[in-house]
Amino acid sequence: MLIADDHAPTRDDVRRALTEGGMDVCAEAADAAHAVQKAIETEPDICLLDLRMPGGGVPAAWEIAARLPTTKIVMLTVSDDDASLFAALRAGATGYLVKDMDLRLLPRALQDAAEGGAAIPRALVARMVKEFHGSDPRFRTTSVSGEPGTRLTSREWEVLAALADGLSTREIGRRLQLKQSGVRAHISALVRKLGVADREEAIAFFRDTTR
Repeated sequence: MLIADDHAPTRDDVRRALTEGGMDVCAEAADAAHAVQKAIETEPDICLLDLRMPGGGVPAAWEIAARLPTTKIVMLTVSDDDASLFAALRAGATGYLVKDMDLRLLPRALQDAAEGGAAIPRALVARMVKEFHGSDPRFRTTSVSGEPGTRLTSREWEVLAALADGLSTREIGRRLQLKQSGVRAHISALVRKLGVADREEAIAFFRDTTR
């Protein structure tokens, strides 16, 4: 089990609840970059990610899901809004838990996720069903429309974030220490993977996913 949350007291409470519930915590992280690094190093069965930690829980979920396809990803967050929920599911999360839950129930919820279940509270499931049956098309899919099985790498997320910040190809290259040809290659790859028409649509997807 990996726990990633930038709030140390929360990590302590979660770790205590998990260990008392008979689960082993193999690693902890305070931001997205270290969450991905620790996940790759330890290959945990489950990654419990904070949605709002530095670097973003959603980008971390995308990267971990791409590199460790058998690892289950569960988000633990204060946000129960629909946009955050669906962004997490699109990124590969199989669970979405809210931090005001009784932490004594957390080990059982995560065990269910490890066994192939969806660790999502009933109230959120009901909202998911309602939205999927509704008229808003953005809720009719939980995955991007690009190539099956493809996910953005952490570098592609960095390039996409820089595009969303309004940077030019040259400026992105300077920020990320990449050649302009490399930046353009990353942009082409992420546009293809997301199944969008151009970088403007990719930026719109990024903003919708990370808001």
